[in-house]
Amino acid sequence: MDRLWAPWRSKFVRGKKKKRCIFCLKKGSAKDSGVIKKSKFSFAMLNIYPYNNGHVMVSPYRHVKDLSALHDEELLDMMKLVRRMQGILEKQLKPHGFNIGINTGTVAGAGYKDHIHIHIVPRWNGDTNFMPVTGNTKVLPQSLAELRKLLTD
Repeated sequence: MDRLWAPWRSKFVRGKKKKRCIFCLKKGSAKDSGVIKKSKFSFAMLNIYPYNNGHVMVSPYRHVKDLSALHDEELLDMMKLVRRMQGILEKQLKPHGFNIGINTGTVAGAGYKDHIHIHIVPRWNGDTNFMPVTGNTKVLPQSLAELRKLLTD
């Protein structure tokens, strides 16, 4: 049997989450933070626990929990950055489609329920297989460092 080693996921699997907001910590961070694009009111960052290769999150700089708390210019800025990131992902990774969405509240799957963010998840035909079902394992073909370089160059 082949083994796929992904030791960086152990923190996530064990359920130990940072108590501070990852989006507030990352918004002004240096290159190694995973932030790949910035705009006037929002920024895009790589998800370090991705659902799929190329999983990006777009968040406002301001710490707000849902769409109703965003000013119109923040909302527009976020959506423009989502569109820009989708275009970059299309060009660089050539996915067959995307899941783009917002999880509001813990019951809806939000890992960070108090700072709204939009997930952009590239999808390919056949990107789901037996591994997540039988092995509770997702195989990702590219490192975050390699992906970051590809998306920021």
